[in-house]
Amino acid sequence: MKVQRLRLTFARGDEAKELSHLDVMRALEQALREAGLPLAYSEGRRSTAQISIAAPLPVSVTSSCDLADVFLSHRVEPTRFVAALQAMLTPGLEAISAREVGLALPALQTQVRWAEYEVDVPNSGSSAEDIRRAIGDLLATRSLPWEHQRETKVQRYDLRPLVLGLRLEMEGEGVYRLMMRLRVGQDRSGRADQVVAALGLESPLRIHRCRLYEKRTSSVVQAYRRLDDSEE
Repeated sequence: MKVQRLRLTFARGDEAKELSHLDVMRALEQALREAGLPLAYSEGRRSTAQISIAAPLPVSVTSSCDLADVFLSHRVEPTRFVAALQAMLTPGLEAISAREVGLALPALQTQVRWAEYEVDVPNSGSSAEDIRRAIGDLLATRSLPWEHQRETKVQRYDLRPLVLGLRLEMEGEGVYRLMMRLRVGQDRSGRADQVVAALGLESPLRIHRCRLYEKRTSSVVQAYRRLDDSEE
């Protein structure tokens, strides 16, 4: 039975960047169970832990802003929840904060609109002006047909609508840093490594997600829905 829904903000550092989405889900569930937190499970023949992650990361990408909704069968104060979870998490995963959201609110995955990334690429032959020119050309184009092979299937789509913002942030010794704002959607999300390839640059040295933007429901609506939940 679900009586509380906490929206967890967590980080994935270098020690955990090779974990798959399924690995992260398992790590969260295991840590919640070991911490003795009252995780809610679905009903039916094969019950599953009621955890959902907003926008799964590709392997090798780090993050300081990942979001997950955790449903509980008994109420827990958010700060106690974070402390208990953090004590049991696998190295490289960090519970940062949690806040309560209404049980009746839409699924977390439907609320995330875009993500921001820091992307470091090698400074190997391309000048800063070359990169700015490539960025300008990409942003000026109306369509950018793209192919992505996933296992044995080739996916074809337009990459351009997935790029909401792109700029050269800084130039360091041997590295350029790009800032990207990429669309997040249930059907298609932008990938930083693909944008780098579209710019004609070498593979990234580092990709870090630093912000997820979610469509917020007003505090009044959330309070009303929490009240409504408690009366059911």
